[in-house]
Order: sequence, then C-alpha cells, then structure tokens
Amino acid sequence: MALALASSTETAVSAAADALARIDELVALRNSVDAEIAESVRAFARHEVERRLEQIAAEHVTVEQVEASIVDRLGRALRISPTRARAQLRIGRDLHAGLDRVREQFGAGRLDQPKVAAVVAAAADLDAAERTEVDRRLSTYDLPSLGLRRVTDLARTIVAEVSPDKFAERARVARRDRHVTIGPAGDGMALLRAHLPAEQGIACYAALRRAVNEHWVSPGPVTRSRGQVMADTLVERLTGIAPTEPVVGVEVQVLVPLDTLIEAGGPLPVELPGFGPVPAEFLVEPDRASWRRLVTEDGIVIGADSRRRAFTGVLAEVIRSRDRGRCTERQCDAPIEHLDHLRRWSEGGRTTLHNGAGKCAFHNLVREIPP
Repeated sequence: MALALASSTETAVSAAADALARIDELVALRNSVDAEIAESVRAFARHEVERRLEQIAAEHVTVEQVEASIVDRLGRALRISPTRARAQLRIGRDLHAGLDRVREQFGAGRLDQPKVAAVVAAAADLDAAERTEVDRRLSTYDLPSLGLRRVTDLARTIVAEVSPDKFAERARVARRDRHVTIGPAGDGMALLRAHLPAEQGIACYAALRRAVNEHWVSPGPVTRSRGQVMADTLVERLTGIAPTEPVVGVEVQVLVPLDTLIEAGGPLPVELPGFGPVPAEFLVEPDRASWRRLVTEDGIVIGADSRRRAFTGVLAEVIRSRDRGRCTERQCDAPIEHLDHLRRWSEGGRTTLHNGAGKCAFHNLVREIPP
C-alpha cells in the first residue's frame, strides 16, 4: 500500500511539473505573439503615413488627424480602446529607436508586454541615442526575474541618470497635469482618483489617517473600519455634508426600467449612467432625494424631440444618460466629451434623441477625417 501511495504521489508530482512546463511555454509563446503584433503595428503605421504624405503636403489632413486615423484603425483591428491602441503604436515605434535589446528579449518571449510598455513609457521623451544608452544599462539586469513595479522604477531611474534635464522637464509637465477623475467600480460604487504631486498626495492621505486616529480616541463607540472612516471623512471635507445626509445641489440621473417602476421590488435593477446597475431599493432610501429617474423600455430612454442644431438642455442630459456616459464607438470606454449627429446636420440629420450619440474627443476628431 505504501508503494502504491508513493507511486501515486510521484505521478502527481510529474504531472504537475509537466503542466507547469507547459504554462511556461505558453507564456513565452504569448509574449512572442505580442512582439509580432508590435512589429505588425509598426509596419502598418509606416505604410499608412507613406500613403497619406501627399494629403499632408496638400494640407488636406493634419499630422494629428493621420495619427488619430492610425490609432482608430489599430483599435478596431486589435479590438481595444484608442488609449491602448496608442500605447501599442508607441511600443512598435520606440522599440526600433534604440531599445534593441529589450526588443530582442520581447521577441524571444522572455519579457512580457507590460514590462516592455513600462520601459517604452519611461524612455518616451528621449532621442534614439539616449534610448540606446538606457537599453544598454537595462541589459545588465535580469529583467525577466523582476516584477513590473521594479522594472518600471529601474527604467525611470536610468532615464533620470541618462538625461536629467529631460527627466526634470517631464516631472514639471506631470505636475502641471494634476487632475481629478471619476470612474465606475461596480455594485453602485465609484472610484474617485486624484492625480497629484507626490507630496500633496502623501499629505492628503496622512490627513485622512489622522482623522481615523481622532475617531478611535473619541469617547463614542467605534462602529466603522479604518477605510470607512477615511472615506466618510473625504466626502465630508469635500462636500461639507456628512455621508449620512442627503446630497443637495447635485442631480444624479438614474435609468429605471418600466417594469421596475410599475412593479415595486421587481427583478430588474436601476442603473447609474456610466457607473452600472444598483439595486432598485436604493431609490426609496431617504438620502436619494436628489436622484432623477429616467424611465426606459427595452433599454431605450423615452425622450422629447428638438429642432435645435446643438444637443443642449434636457435632451443632452438624456443622451448622456442613455449612452451611460461613455463613447458609443466600439471598444471605447472613454467619457463622453461631445454630442454628435449620427446622420450629419449638413445631410439633413435632425437634433433628436435617436439621431444623437455621445462621442469622446478622439472619436469626434476621427469622424472629421476625410476618407
């Protein structure tokens, strides 16, 4: 019996080793395929630029429009967003502008795309000679054995050593680009992100942590976790309203299926445009007084017609809500920046709910590019 058990254990160990080896082969194959895609992206971009040279010279299109057209077509071919398509284009271009050793490891399947993208992004502002020096210094490290965060920090450190002036200018530009964004997190939650200078971000986080300590040493009972106290403190300090009080001065639109409106407690959830579904019971909570319901049937919002050229007022709000706050182009999740006519106004298209669509700034630009 002991011999049988030992034999079974050896078989299981051998099978696990074979499976692990197969996984390693597949990972290398995936990395090699990604490298081939990068090469194909570069070749397509080169041919597209050459095809458009006469149009650029005749000022029929701008360089920015050509780049947008390339990114748009790449995004559709790769079935990814314009942001990711632009990153793919940068990888295919910059790997042939000094990052030869990184490109070789990528093609051999030893480096994955996220690490390659991190190196390319770190060296984005350098010229070919400077990238060559960064590439040489990176080759002295065993990049495949390092985690993504360490590869990213290593590449940035080397870039700072190779070209301190460009690194400093990049940091100054980054500070000017500070901003705040919001995005969906699922289950009726949102991610509020602040892109801040490091010292400001650290100071904000430290202030929220101090609020936790003050709450825990107060005489009242502790009923919230550290994360809950920090989140509630953030809301209260930004809005001046405690999280338990109704939000005033801000209208939150909610898409409500007709069946849910007719049948209380129906199975269909309501939806916050751009943030996904939430339980219908949220509508009747006392702190939801500022929510505005938009009734839908089969996913279509019932709206009013308009004879105006621009999408404004209630019609604009309904279109943004219907499109869930996101660009309606395929593979694009960017926020809506423009409301455009599906059938152009110049071609007789009317300013109606059904002829309007939300577009991001990128795809609104793409629509204006001549064929």
